[in-house]
Amino acid sequence: MSGHGKRFAKSIEGLDREAEHTPSEAIRLVKGFPNAKFDETVEVAFRLGIDTRKQDQALRGTVSLPHGTGKSVRVAVFAQGEKAREARDAGADVVGSSELVEQVMKGEIDFDAAIATPDMMAEVGKAGRVLGPRGLMPNPKTGTVTNDIAKAVADVKGGRIEYRADRTGILHLIIGKKSFEERALLENYLAVVDEVLKAKPSSAKGRYIQSLVVSSTMGPGVRIDPTHPREAEAVTA
Repeated sequence: MSGHGKRFAKSIEGLDREAEHTPSEAIRLVKGFPNAKFDETVEVAFRLGIDTRKQDQALRGTVSLPHGTGKSVRVAVFAQGEKAREARDAGADVVGSSELVEQVMKGEIDFDAAIATPDMMAEVGKAGRVLGPRGLMPNPKTGTVTNDIAKAVADVKGGRIEYRADRTGILHLIIGKKSFEERALLENYLAVVDEVLKAKPSSAKGRYIQSLVVSSTMGPGVRIDPTHPREAEAVTA
């Protein structure tokens, strides 16, 4: 989100930056701000009452958006033999084994998500220093280390996204594009909220969701009441 320029100033005219809204009200406001010259991404940001320095409060997982992200995702699969053929048949964009690992280690990365079969992980681990910082390292906990390659590719291309709270308890997740209908954005938002609530660490104390903001790439943030993250009136398409 940019805080500069005439367009941003125009977009926040009349907006009470401290007011809290229902989810559907917030999404309607975000949709109503002036459009950029591109289809902006809409995301939700949580500030959570967790201490991710404690292992039992680390928050990481995946969530499937019912209406997808609106982004075409290039998927790479580290596999060999029959599993490599399965990956190609499932629509993977990049498929390879040791030669793909070598390309990655050279910085040649032409994909947005990575999946690997378990037998390839020793090899893929060599590229961990390249894949890790980019959030591309396959992980069993997120379903990206698996022998069910066809399902994994379909899930990632179909709108499954990974999430991970940072060291301050901030969590950002995409819920679609600004061109989406309000109902689609709301249903994606609710899928995300349900996942975050379900993933609450049992050891977390006090208020779990401390603040909640929805925004588009170039628009201002709109606050949602964190004590009622799912409360929303019906939205017509």
